[in-house]
Amino acid sequence: MSHQGPLIIVSSGSHQPSAAFFSGVNILPVVETDWSEASSAVARLHPAAVVITTTENAAPAFDRLANQVGAMQPYVPLIVVDPVAPSPGNALPYSCASGDFDRLGARLTAAMRVRTLHATVLRRLASNPAAPVRQPADDPIHDATVLLIGRGATYPALSVVFGEQVGVVGALSIEAAAKHLNARSMDGIVIGEGFTGRVVEALLTVLAEDTRFRNLPITVTSGNLAAAYDLPNLELMSGEPAHIASTFLPLVRQHALEARLCRTLKSLDAGGLLDPRTGLLTVDAFHRELDTAIDQTRSDGGRLSVARFSLDRTLERQLFDAARILSRLMRRMDFGTLEDDGSIIVAFSDVDPRNAHTIARRLSSVMKHTAHSSKRALRVDPHVALTASRPHDSAKSLLARLNDAAHRAAS
Repeated sequence: MSHQGPLIIVSSGSHQPSAAFFSGVNILPVVETDWSEASSAVARLHPAAVVITTTENAAPAFDRLANQVGAMQPYVPLIVVDPVAPSPGNALPYSCASGDFDRLGARLTAAMRVRTLHATVLRRLASNPAAPVRQPADDPIHDATVLLIGRGATYPALSVVFGEQVGVVGALSIEAAAKHLNARSMDGIVIGEGFTGRVVEALLTVLAEDTRFRNLPITVTSGNLAAAYDLPNLELMSGEPAHIASTFLPLVRQHALEARLCRTLKSLDAGGLLDPRTGLLTVDAFHRELDTAIDQTRSDGGRLSVARFSLDRTLERQLFDAARILSRLMRRMDFGTLEDDGSIIVAFSDVDPRNAHTIARRLSSVMKHTAHSSKRALRVDPHVALTASRPHDSAKSLLARLNDAAHRAAS
């Protein structure tokens, strides 16, 4: 895979990957510089990626360079060899054991995929300025969710430090983790204590063999890895939970950005009908689709049921998280939206109320068990209201009856 250059290497010593190494992975040209010239080199050359080989005694310059790179578009990966926590939020870590840079090419290739995806989105938006698609302006980490697997002494502390910044789904066993991975999208996996080395190695082998998870950020916080795995964003980390979180979260942020860009492309492909933040229809598109579905149901004698999921006491992160879970689990023929009042409405095509109730309860159960915040009091627990289309219904009357049912259920 060939990448557009240049690539800037920032160093202050001899312990660094050589330009010849990057030539071996088809990344050209390569420009080497020191900290005194790093900022001006980035401003002058507009690099495709930046690799920092050491941050020792370079804290102020490091922060300034990270902010400079983070403001560039399209996305510019910033990879830092053996970062010292706390690192800037866009500093992708790379652990270099005994001067081993063999995995750096794979790490950089994975990051460049995100850059290419971002460039594609920007090009599509620029070529169609009238497209009703707006990229979310907030930090992608607000959309992120990590899977925490473990049952050792550090599990509660890891849950707290990660839960302060991202959504956390906990799993005390490998079997539970597998169910979560199949039920929803994750932006990272943290493997804690409580498992033998053989169990961890088997899990990593399965993840490496599944293309859905190959580029996921994964960190193992205990033990050593006995073998190499085809997982470009795999990191072995140790130390305090706060150090692990601050070092690992930049990789999670990058994956959340990639997922957001994929949703934006789907929205562009759908003519702006999909919300890039949730993957569901926009509110206006949903109401138009509901009108059409009601007319079609009336003409051909079909069935249409509509459910409303009300999520009490939720934070914005959990609300969008629940909407993304629904967009992933809904049947292809169903459609839904996130309303301005925080409720999620889903229309089930060709389904009677009894079967619709069964489907809605299953969706609600998945949301309840996989959408979490850092506080148990804010755990997602949707209230479900359901109604079915009648012969003389319009979208307005159907939704009014649904809202009445939701108020009765809540009280």
